[in-house]
Amino acid sequence: MAKGYKAAAREMLASQPEVRASVTKATLHFHANRERAYGEVDAESWRDWAATVKRHLLSRLDHYLLLAEEKLSGNGVEVHWAENAADAQQILSRLVKRHDVKKVVKGKSMLSEELEVNSLLQRLGVEVFETDLGEYIIQLAEEPPSHIVGPAIHKSLDDIRALFAKRLGTARDASPEELAAAARRVLREAFLSADMGISGGNFVVAESGTLVLVENEGNIRLTTSAPRVHVALVGIEKLLPRTRDLEVFLQLLARAATGQKLGIFTSLISGPRRPDESDGPEVMHVIFVDNGRSSVLADDEMQEALSCIRCGACLNACPVYRQTGGHAYGQVYSGPIGIVLTPGLKDPALAAELGYACSLCTACADVCPVRIPLPKQILAWRRRAAESGAGGPLEKWLFDGYANIVSKPRFYRMSAKMLRAFKGLTSAPWLPVIGAWASGHGGLEPSPKSFHQIWEEELANE
Repeated sequence: MAKGYKAAAREMLASQPEVRASVTKATLHFHANRERAYGEVDAESWRDWAATVKRHLLSRLDHYLLLAEEKLSGNGVEVHWAENAADAQQILSRLVKRHDVKKVVKGKSMLSEELEVNSLLQRLGVEVFETDLGEYIIQLAEEPPSHIVGPAIHKSLDDIRALFAKRLGTARDASPEELAAAARRVLREAFLSADMGISGGNFVVAESGTLVLVENEGNIRLTTSAPRVHVALVGIEKLLPRTRDLEVFLQLLARAATGQKLGIFTSLISGPRRPDESDGPEVMHVIFVDNGRSSVLADDEMQEALSCIRCGACLNACPVYRQTGGHAYGQVYSGPIGIVLTPGLKDPALAAELGYACSLCTACADVCPVRIPLPKQILAWRRRAAESGAGGPLEKWLFDGYANIVSKPRFYRMSAKMLRAFKGLTSAPWLPVIGAWASGHGGLEPSPKSFHQIWEEELANE
């Protein structure tokens, strides 16, 4: 994150104000759909149950990973283990060479973004096509996704028209249907000629060795069945213990993400094509990726973040995310879940800025389908950043001073009187915290009377 969140957010708001409008419109739409869909079921009981299943899974993750490997292998799947991004890239490079791969089609996968798969394939001389329409749009724009579920929600229709006119030769006033048709023509040829399909994995059912993929466009189904080789990139936390767990998790995911009862296409893949089957890949590989997840699992305060099912509901509910979209965060995962996961997966020092991309409104906890305590975890990262001295000696001195004032009644009352006497201090741009507030809001106006004065007057009037 070269610029840092604060600088990137300011630049985004100043130079691309249309992003705020596009993101706000899209996230409010997703959020409203979620509210309606959750109102149709006993959502709170479902969330309690899902949280329990995920926490049980994490408490015995080693057992379920070994079980999943055993069952996948028994189904004819070759299983690989990657401790970090470099390992995953080496494994994928070997598979590309082994299978003489020249062209790859990809289903939507945040883990592939985390592992920088597209850059790797391009360095290997492999032609790669994102097949999710939103992902294809941002691939053409040479941008990373800005949302877990809707990677191109920061783009307006006019943005996409201009992009497709430049890259695909469509008309400047093309309709959404014409734009989709242009993408379909390119991707259809890619599906038919690709040597390898790469997908992520919404879930892997440990007891049966089944890869589960959820989508709305049908592109993942083609990605995993048309090419002769299928490679699935799966985070080690993306397991479910039993097949019957899918009944609730599939509904929770769809309702939380887009407000649907179920995703339009749900694929349960048990291995490569059998001799009596007419389609499907000849070879299937699953790469289980750690890449920092073990360190998050070992962190008692943060391990529940690994329960995340990547629905994007916390982003849709977050008032801070709505202002800038995901690119200002400068990381693969944005919004509340990104604030929590990124320092654990990459570098705790990132919490010094990301931890403050939050208003602590707690909306993210209210909507999380697996009840991850995101506000509590964000506060924990803030505490750790402060304890590490990330804010420098001045910040520590200021907060120590503030703590001394508010914890001693005499000093607290004296400071309150000073604020009422010198009102200009409440909007001074040079003051830390207060100055930042005043730059984006009206100045703070202290009450003419203290709470104690008002309380005493009320008691006297009774």
